[in-house]
Amino acid sequence: MAAENEYEGEPDRLAEKLAELDEELIERRAESLRASLEDYELDEEDAALLAGLQDAGDGIEYLPALPVIAIVGRPNVGKSALVNRILGRREAVVEDTPGVTRDRVTYKAEWLGRRFSVVDTGGWEPDAKGIDRSVAMQSEVAIELADVILFVVDATVGATSTDEHVVRMLRKTSKPVFLVANKVDDARHEPEAAALWNLGLGEPHPVSAIHGRGVADLLDAVLEKTPDVSAVAKHEIGGPRRVAILGRPNVGKSSLLNKAAGEERVVVNDLAGTTRDPVDEIVELGGKLWRFVDTAGIRRRVHMAQGADFYASLRTSAALEKAEVAVVVLDVTQPISEQDVRIIDLVLESGRALVLAFNKWDMLDTPEMENQDRRRYLEREIEQDLAHVAWAPRVNISAKTGRRLDKLVPALEQALDSWDQRIPTGKFNAFVTELVAEHPHPLRGGKQPRILFGTQAGTRPPTFVLFTTGFLDPGYRRFVQRRLRELYGFEGTPIVINMRVRERRQRK
Repeated sequence: MAAENEYEGEPDRLAEKLAELDEELIERRAESLRASLEDYELDEEDAALLAGLQDAGDGIEYLPALPVIAIVGRPNVGKSALVNRILGRREAVVEDTPGVTRDRVTYKAEWLGRRFSVVDTGGWEPDAKGIDRSVAMQSEVAIELADVILFVVDATVGATSTDEHVVRMLRKTSKPVFLVANKVDDARHEPEAAALWNLGLGEPHPVSAIHGRGVADLLDAVLEKTPDVSAVAKHEIGGPRRVAILGRPNVGKSSLLNKAAGEERVVVNDLAGTTRDPVDEIVELGGKLWRFVDTAGIRRRVHMAQGADFYASLRTSAALEKAEVAVVVLDVTQPISEQDVRIIDLVLESGRALVLAFNKWDMLDTPEMENQDRRRYLEREIEQDLAHVAWAPRVNISAKTGRRLDKLVPALEQALDSWDQRIPTGKFNAFVTELVAEHPHPLRGGKQPRILFGTQAGTRPPTFVLFTTGFLDPGYRRFVQRRLRELYGFEGTPIVINMRVRERRQRK
């Protein structure tokens, strides 16, 4: 911090000076600075940037609802492996341990030009209790919210009593049901698949999800019975409203999603790490629609996790990459940990907007002395450990009761607006010019780097490019970022400042 103080100097009148500048004068100055770059060596990327290429606009776009194909069956018959085979990539968590998948998880897929949604579910078991019962309920909901159902059976084991329970449930639906005989790795296992005719669901489709055998024929048959537009799914919604819920295990991420959705959308249990796959849900909150993504809790180090936890951590990172804004949930009853800070840093590295949700706040609103002490310690921890994200909106909530959940919407909107914010080139160059005049970059090695021209190269997150004659100190760049926030806000979004050091052209 001391190194950055050298850039501060006396308090300046930057905001007042910028307010006094004439708009026409600002544009003339910027054009003059832009023209001066012709004296420097520029590459094709520079030329494209200066030509004014900009990101597309934002807004909500409604698309036709994709048909939904649900994959159900008892535990460990290869449902997630079949999902991965249909997707053509390792997306769903797969492990030999039964019951790895716990929630109903939706993926987008395509086959021969047809787009559809695939829903992976946890294993269905009769008379299940505790968390297993919650998993089974998610499978039953998936059947109700599907256009077509794939019932997966392990052909090497044959039909079990649990499979027969599922069959009785499937017979109550009027939707197309396909019987998938999995683990038929070669022709020698074909008779085992034929034995599944006895289930009364029609012809078994022999496949090997691991090796891909028979999956193409299965998809051809399934899509013949699949409608072009779903009769049950909600319209697809595009636009910058995809919210990833992140945090370490057992801080209340799934409870937050369930409360926002107004239903038991994901399995909630005191067992840490209940969620393994990212779970999408479109919810209405604050009079607007949002796509919330519940993710697996990120543990201390990805490489230290094993099996399902390792792949769950990777999928959580992938979900963050697809999101516009991340809500990092912190448990206020526990000290802010290294894990919490690492998760926040992961959001910053991804360039996503950020909102901090301090969960279980209702437990600190009681007059007991230990809770009051915890509040004082928490404020100190926020000041020390989260100083680098002091610009992120904070909301104090109770995911379990829904208390103050309405405060989340203004924070999300503020972060997304900042994420999309753009400063006109003229105003940005006026800002840089006046700032450098008040606080020039210090001499380094007898030279002083100059900023020739600046422009905002993009949004989501706001990204600025400075053409300079030399390397700017990291402290000076942070100083520029801080002044940008003071003048233009940018609450809830990281700011990226890139440099392009360019040399003057050689005179011929």
